[in-house]
Amino acid sequence: MSKNEAVYGIHSVSAILEHAPERAVELFVQKDRDDPAVQAIIKAARSAGLRPQFSQRKTLDERAGEGNHQGVYLIVTPGRSWQENDLPELVAKAGQQALFLVLDQVTDPHNLGACLRTADAAGATAVVVPKDKAAGLTSVARKVASGAAEVVPLVVATNLARAIRILKDEGVWVTGTAGEATSSLYDNKFIGPTALVMGAEGTGMRRLTRELCDDLVAIPLAGTVSSLNVSVAAGVCLFEVARQRQQRKG
Repeated sequence: MSKNEAVYGIHSVSAILEHAPERAVELFVQKDRDDPAVQAIIKAARSAGLRPQFSQRKTLDERAGEGNHQGVYLIVTPGRSWQENDLPELVAKAGQQALFLVLDQVTDPHNLGACLRTADAAGATAVVVPKDKAAGLTSVARKVASGAAEVVPLVVATNLARAIRILKDEGVWVTGTAGEATSSLYDNKFIGPTALVMGAEGTGMRRLTRELCDDLVAIPLAGTVSSLNVSVAAGVCLFEVARQRQQRKG
């Protein structure tokens, strides 16, 4: 049986209480925090049948470790576990607007959290990561995601190559990003269900991941840096897809 998890930070705790209040088990609130955001969380918790426990800041600091809890710390039951066999359901639900972000070997939880936040903002269907050699949905990742981790499905694939093949079988066009690609992101036409594949900074995508992509694009860089942080690159690419889709609608 899966253990309960910890969620902290204003946005993350608010998202749980708004979207999945049934998962909330215990809420700890810093005694001297009376700002409106914390009061709203207390109100939402009570509406969900939860009695907040007021604690000293030191106690919350110890619970959150190095994380910035912002005065709220919530114990929750585990959310739904998404796996590669759930991908056909996600594609079918999103239809022609399906948009997936696939992360290959991204091991920093801060980057995963930032990617989830960006994916949510861009209207992505889900984020797909491999089970091994990749960051998981830790408390740090949830905090950085600012609530997006509670609404954007994180598909943890036992075999990332198989997950990509499933997407392709479901009619999703898979575009990989690589600095050495000869095609520009901005020249690419994103039509229909799309998956964007990002590799880790430095190492990039693994060979098999790259070979499974239908095409490769590069983000044109005008300055002296040779690459972008993966979460920044994900934002550039996801919003280019969103821009093209909005333009076609207009």
